[in-house]
Parts: sequence; structure tokens; C-alpha cells
Amino acid sequence: MVELSPHHGQWNLHYGGDTLNTALHLVRMAHNVAYLTALGGDPFAGRLRTAWGREGLDVSLVLSVPELATGIYAIDTDEKGERSFSYWRGDSAARRVFGAPGIDAALEEARGADLLYFSLISLAILPDEGRELLLQLARAVREHGGKFAFDSNYRPRLWKSREEAASWRDQVAAIADFGLPSLEDERALGATGDEYEVREHWQRCGCGEVALKLGDRGCMLHDGSVVEPPANLIPLDTSGAGDAFNAGYLSGRLRGLPPPEAGGIGQRLAGWTVMRQGAIPPRDAAAPYSMLTRDAGDIGMEI
Repeated sequence: MVELSPHHGQWNLHYGGDTLNTALHLVRMAHNVAYLTALGGDPFAGRLRTAWGREGLDVSLVLSVPELATGIYAIDTDEKGERSFSYWRGDSAARRVFGAPGIDAALEEARGADLLYFSLISLAILPDEGRELLLQLARAVREHGGKFAFDSNYRPRLWKSREEAASWRDQVAAIADFGLPSLEDERALGATGDEYEVREHWQRCGCGEVALKLGDRGCMLHDGSVVEPPANLIPLDTSGAGDAFNAGYLSGRLRGLPPPEAGGIGQRLAGWTVMRQGAIPPRDAAAPYSMLTRDAGDIGMEI
């Protein structure tokens, strides 16, 4: 989506979205990533494609629904770096991606991906038939030898009820090779226990490998061990922290690193992100990407 963020009394125009943020971090870590979505016929669409392509993202599967608009959101942060959002995407092009011209060819290519990644937000914006098609795609990727990763990123206003969202979360967790929930989202979805019970719930659903994000306490791995952050930080902006962690963790695992090392990469990338403005900050001299790209392999599709 188009991202509006305040800066010295004005609004900066950028772009963001949970799966997009993860995709761009993976690109910066030298993975080959294509993004499957739909943009509208508005002036923003071409600028987004150009900006993503300039980053190195494969935009050949970014489809167009000219009669609709690209989604927009505004982000604001408080003095603790915590963010709040306002959305204008009730009938955005992304909601109609499975009816967009070119979708059949895009899905055929996506089925051969090494990794498919999407989130609960990806499901939330789709009608029920689109959700079923997305699950079918995940199963097809796995049948072709690829892997599937899922983040239960929960936005209550996008769902009819918490129970509906939790039901879809469980269905998708059951087929995920990598589950990347956060304790905050899981509690918002109705979890009443601690992080151990949340991890066990995902395992009971059938998720192959869980990395549970614990905020400033780090992450809990599938075996119950915890990877702590490398430093205690006072965040400037927590937007995109979980998305950055997901990218670092998936990059590490797909390169064959064990979960503790992958968790450390995720923590370092998330730490760099929260000390800068925006969900996907521009690279700077302190960006950790160069030390995270050793032996980077290829990744397939994002949605």
C-alpha cells in the first residue's frame, strides 16, 4: 500500500505492507523474490512498481485492476515508538487479485516457488473464495517441493470477528512449514496462556517449525528456547519490526542455518529497523544486510 507518515508537520509518501516489508528485506539480503499482488489504476501504482523494481524486487507478477485504487494507510507513532494506523483500502485492487487479468499465469509460476510467504492480513483482505485459493496455492507449492511460511499478523478491523480470524489462523498454521506468530497478536486472537502455550497451540495445529516473536524479549523457538535481542533498545518506530524479523529468520533457515542462528539474524535486522522511521527504512551505513548475505540462496514468491 501507499504509506503516509508524518515528518515535521508534513506527510511523507512511501510504501509498506507486512508481506512487502518482508519481501524487500529478503531482496536486500540477496535473495531472488517476486511479489504477487494487484495495484489500481491510480497514479500511485506506477510509482510503487518503479520503486520496488529499483530495490531489486521482481515485479513481473504485480497485476493491475485499473478500475480500482491502490490501498493507502497513514501511520503515526507515540513517544515510545508504538504505532497506530488509519486505512483507506475498503475496495482496493489487492482485494481483487484473484480476479485480476493475468492471475492464472501468475499462479502457475507461483506454484513452482521455493518459498511462499503470506500473512493473516493477506487472508483478511480477501473474500472467502480468495482465501481458499490462497490456501490451495500454499498446498500446491508444498506439493512441488517448496516451503510455506505464515505470520498470524492480526488486524481486528479487517475481520468480522476474532473467532473468524482465529479459525483461519488455525487452518493455515496446519499446513505451514514455518510459523512466525507474535505473542501480541496471538493474545489479541484470544490466547490466554503464556508463550509456551501459544507455541504448543501452533504445534498442535500441525505447524512444522514455530518462531514466536516476544517483542523486546526476543523470540521463542520451536524447542522452547529463547533467543534474546542483541541489545536493549528504545525504539524510534516499531513499524515493520516483526516483518524484518521474519525476513531474517527465513533467510537464515533457507540458507541452512540452525534456528538459534536464524533467530539471531531476525533479531538483529528487527533491531536496526526499529531505530529508524518507517516500516521499511532506506539502507544506511549501519544496515546489517551485508553481514547477513553469506551463502544466500534463492527464494520464490511473496504475496
